[in-house]
Amino acid sequence: MTLRMDNVGIVVEDLGTTVEFFRELGLELEGAGEVSGEWAGRVTGLGDQRVEIAMMRTPDGHGKLELSRFIEPDVVADHRTAPVNALGYLRVMFAVDDLDATLERLQDKGAELVSTEVARFEDMYRLCYIRGPEGILIGLAEELSG
Repeated sequence: MTLRMDNVGIVVEDLGTTVEFFRELGLELEGAGEVSGEWAGRVTGLGDQRVEIAMMRTPDGHGKLELSRFIEPDVVADHRTAPVNALGYLRVMFAVDDLDATLERLQDKGAELVSTEVARFEDMYRLCYIRGPEGILIGLAEELSG
């Protein structure tokens, strides 16, 4: 059996700002457009729908993030500010080469640390959670070289 994770989807209100934030993180815009019609509703169970999407990919090409803004139907729930122990979607984790430089770039785009500091896991990783645009929870990890 072949299995490959294709993407993680996040619903947002401001697609442009969110795309720019993830570009600053280092993802590349693979494509953008509108998905609409009854066929799409058969996939999601929402009936007739109109959704703007932007597909972002990591530079290595292995990870993708699908950002969606629903035009129709209206959004019915908001989980953006749920704490990290809430049921459901938790966060997307990205491995970065330089955590401090990444944080500096993303803080200029409005990112905020969830905790007051970057944590260290033994001599293996430096880790933190940040809130990005619209409260999206993002994990960042820098592998330490011993």
